[in-house]
Order: sequence, then C-alpha cells, then structure tokens
Amino acid sequence: MATPPPSLQAPTQNPLKRPLIRLFLLTILCSLCYFLGSYTNTNSTPTSPSTPLFQDQLHCSKPNFTINNTHYFSPPPALDFEPHHTVTLTLPQDQGQNIKLLDFCSKNFTNYCPCHDPPREKQFITERRLHKQRHCPGNGEKPRCLVPRPAGYRRPFPWPKSRDYAWFRNVPFPRLTELKKSQNWVRLEGDRLVFPGGGTSFTKGVKGYIEEIKRVVPLKSGNIRTVLDVGCGVASFGASLMDYNILTMSIAPRDIHEAQVHFALERGLPAMLGVLSTNRLPFPSRAFDMAHCSRCLVPWTSYDGLYLMEIDRILRPGGYWVLSGPPINWRVNFKGWERQTKDLENEQISLEDLARRLCWKKIAERGSIAVWRKPSNHMHCIQKLKAWKSTQFCTSPDADAGWYTKMDPCIFPLPEVKDVHDISGGALEKWPKRLNAAPPRITSKIINGITVRTLNEDVQLWRRRVSHYGIILKSLNNCKFRNVMDMNAGIGGFAAALTKCPVWVMNVVPFDAKNNTLGIVYERGLIGTYMNWCEAFSTYPRTYDFIHANGVFSMYMDKCDILYILLEMYRILRPDGAIIIREHVDIIVKVKDITDRMRWNGKILHSENGPFHPEKILLVDNSL
Repeated sequence: MATPPPSLQAPTQNPLKRPLIRLFLLTILCSLCYFLGSYTNTNSTPTSPSTPLFQDQLHCSKPNFTINNTHYFSPPPALDFEPHHTVTLTLPQDQGQNIKLLDFCSKNFTNYCPCHDPPREKQFITERRLHKQRHCPGNGEKPRCLVPRPAGYRRPFPWPKSRDYAWFRNVPFPRLTELKKSQNWVRLEGDRLVFPGGGTSFTKGVKGYIEEIKRVVPLKSGNIRTVLDVGCGVASFGASLMDYNILTMSIAPRDIHEAQVHFALERGLPAMLGVLSTNRLPFPSRAFDMAHCSRCLVPWTSYDGLYLMEIDRILRPGGYWVLSGPPINWRVNFKGWERQTKDLENEQISLEDLARRLCWKKIAERGSIAVWRKPSNHMHCIQKLKAWKSTQFCTSPDADAGWYTKMDPCIFPLPEVKDVHDISGGALEKWPKRLNAAPPRITSKIINGITVRTLNEDVQLWRRRVSHYGIILKSLNNCKFRNVMDMNAGIGGFAAALTKCPVWVMNVVPFDAKNNTLGIVYERGLIGTYMNWCEAFSTYPRTYDFIHANGVFSMYMDKCDILYILLEMYRILRPDGAIIIREHVDIIVKVKDITDRMRWNGKILHSENGPFHPEKILLVDNSL
C-alpha cells in the first residue's frame, strides 16, 4: 500500500494538550513552589519549638468561651488595614501618622447635656415650659473635646444592687437629698446614695403604692409590659414595677431637682430627659400599656387638654392612665397642697370632662389614686364626638411622628375595626411571648418590606450576631452590662437577643431611617425613642454601659461630621463601658482614625461572616 504524501498524513498530537499530562506538570510545578517557599521562610525567620510556624494565620488555643453549651475559641486578634510598604526613597513624613489626641473639656463640662444646657435654656421663654424642651447647639457651637469624668468617679454598683445604691461622687448632686429628705426619695449616707423607695405620693412607700394600683390594674397578668412615668423623680416607681416584668420609660426635665434622670440611670433604670411642652414626646402612637403621673405638676386641663391628648396618642387601645396628686382626693389633701378647695374642685371637674371627651372610662378612684382606661376602639367614640362637637379627630395622617412634631389639640383616630369588641390595630400577646410573636404592625403589612418572614429571619440573624459578640466581648457574655443602647435598632432584634442577661435596651430609631419601625419595637414589649444622631441624646454623661452602632455611620456620613457622633458616644458611655460598631471596612477604618484620637483602644475584628466579608467590627472595650 502506497504511503500518503506528507500533506495528507495525520498531524502529530502535542503531548501538552493531553489533560492528564497537563495536570501532572501543574502538580509538579505547584509542589516545587511550595517547597521553595517553605525553604525560604524557614531560612529567613527561624522558629523555636515554642513558636508555631503559622501563628499569625491559625489561632488554636483552647476554647475559653461558652454560649448555650457551645464552646468557642479565644477571640481573634485585631485586624490591621494600615499600609506597611517600605521604599528606599526618603519621603516627607506624613502628618497624619502623628496622631493628635483630642483634648478634654474643662471641668465645668463634667455633667454637660448639650441639648438641655441651663445657660441655653435662658434664651427661651418659660411659657408652657418651652425652655425645657430640646435646644441643641449649632454646628459652630459644638465643643470638640472629651467630656471628663468627675473627681473620685467609681465603677457603679452592679445590678440589682444598683437599684438601691449609687456612689455620690458619680452623681454629686446633694440638693435632691435635702429637698426631698422628708419624702425618702434619696438619702446620703457617707459616700453612698441610698434609695429607700419613697416619693411625694408614696406615703406608704412605693411598694404599698403599687399594691393599691394592683387592685385596679392587672399588673401581674402579662398584659401590662410597657409603661410611661411622667415626672419620674428618681424612678422608684419604675424600679418596683420591674418585680412584675414591666419595663418603664421614666421621663423628667432638668429642673430644680438637678439630676433626677441621672439618678435613675445611675440606678440602672430606663430614663431620659423629656417634658410635655409644645412638641410631641419622641414615641410612636399606641406605644404604652400604661401611663402614670404621681404629682408630676403637668397642667393636664390647660391648653384645651393638649397634654392629656398627647397621652392618649401614645397610650395603647385598652391602656390605663393612673394619676395621683392634685386634684385627686382634694378634700383630704388640700391643706397639704396649700390650695383652695374651690380651685381643686373645678380642676377635678375639668379633668373628668376632658377624660370623657377622650372617650376614656374612669374605672376607679381609691384614696389618692384615680385610674382611667382608654377604649379598645373608637366605634362608639365616633358617634359621641359627633354629638358633643367639642373635641375633633386629628386630620394629620401620621400619628407615629414624634421628632420635633408639634402637638395637636385633637384625638388621633384608632385603626378601624369590624366589631365593637375588636382591638384597634390588633391584640398583643402577653409578655414574654410578645417578644418573638409577630406584632400587629407586621401582620397588617403597614410597613413596606417588613413581613412575618422578615421578623423570623431577623430573630435568627441577631441571635447569631450576639453569640459572636459574646466571643469578642467577654463582659457581654458574662452579663456585666445593665444600661444598653442600640443606636439603630431596626425592629429590635439586637435587644431581643439579649434577654438571657438582666439588661434593658434603649432602642433608638433614627427619625430619617428608611422605615419607621419604633412602633414594632414597642409592640414586641421593648422601649425606645426617635433620634437624630447629628444632635446629642437626651441624657446625662456616663449613663450607658454598652453602645451598639449598626450602620449608623454609613447613614450619617453625608449628613454631618461623624466626629461629633463619636464625641457624643464618648459623653454618654461609662468610663468602663464598651462599644461595638458594625460597618463596611472602609468606614470602620475612618471611624477608628477618630477613636484613636479619642484615646480609645479600638480593635478591628471580623464579623461573624468571616474574613472574606467586607463588613467588619470595631470593638472598644474599656470594661477590662
């Protein structure tokens, strides 16, 4: 057979194109590179038997954290995102490498409250206590310094001991101990403040006072979870309600009593500076199961009943309003109040009429206490208001607005119902089932994008995140904190995940957040407030043990100088407190540059998502 010409012969196959041969050569090449790298590393940095070769990559120490019977390894080291390149040229030294530390403010700033500053109050009229509302400094007036602690400051007593004791040097305000000495608000004994549970209306002590209320209001039922105490004193009322698993938001202005809210927070009780004046309180509608006033000196019947209408706005359908002090039981107490009987009688008549026009029902008046109840819906109230023509329903569509929003002399209509026995907006579960049950504001789908599935996913997400926090922050895992703030609370997932510890959380929802979720937070049996983090919070310095900031700086990066947000966090954090900031790594690095100047020893760490996720954590732990 003839041999075909070369042009017709099959081409010779290149052996490198065979997959097995290519894989074999690639394996040989990788092996050579590995051995060459190991040889170079071994010769350049010798190791000792006590120094692992890969100590910077692996952290195989014995587990020393336990959460839910699960063991975890020691916290990972801080991440370093600073450049470490070297060049042979001599370059001018970067001025940014020399960290310029921020100075401390002068001593008169020790108890500085930027938006409740007495010198600033003098610029506003006293009518309707306008001067006691929030009045914050402008951009050119904000101090760029660190608020100092008072001389002799000590770590506060741990909970629950803090409910009864506080160090006087931490809240050095003697005036209240002198003004209210006969009423047993607070006593000074040596270097300690003692809180015996007295009050202006608590003639039998606060426990006896609550026993009287309990005869009318079902405090033990689980239906009462969130309470607002107006004009709270040192918050002894809220402290005693904790025995019933009731969470009380105590509010009071900065007045002649100096620092009653500061006393409350030092005791480990939820409180903030606030006053009924011209703006709505910074809470959503239908937030509280009960509202309370014990001689709080609020003129309830003045200004067309404006302040009681505000209580109606934030009171939940079927909620209770408890009042003691003038004019209740005026026939017995008029001499002690140094008031004329006719004036007190007229005040009581006006109060009864106002409550009737709000469609409230008076359910009891016993001794010094009177209790009214808000209707569970407005089906009957609509007909009554048409007949009376004295009080109108509000036409404003947003009953939940509570940030610098003017009060309206009107009643906000409750959500419509089909039956007279239905509860407007939906019924809530009893506590503690309420915490993880789907709130009516979610099941009704009134907030776009938030569903029952969203809630369930959020619960699991924050359980996982808080478990990770317990690994990197030992004091959190050991339940060493009491007063906690979440600066961007969402639907309250972070607070809900902390229930194993005896903490309370101030859930802050920025007023300009994508969704107004504060109503959901309250329907879960938690408490919180609206806020704009370009301004200062309504609290005293050194009042929170732990601050959590998730996505706060990315939200405000283009709205205001984040330096002032961090200075505010420094002001309200206790000296032995801790902070966790969650952000994209680029923002975390910018924030850390500032915290270094604030003398905080911050560490950048991986989140629970691992090293390849761009979200990182900045941990500041002063609790050690």
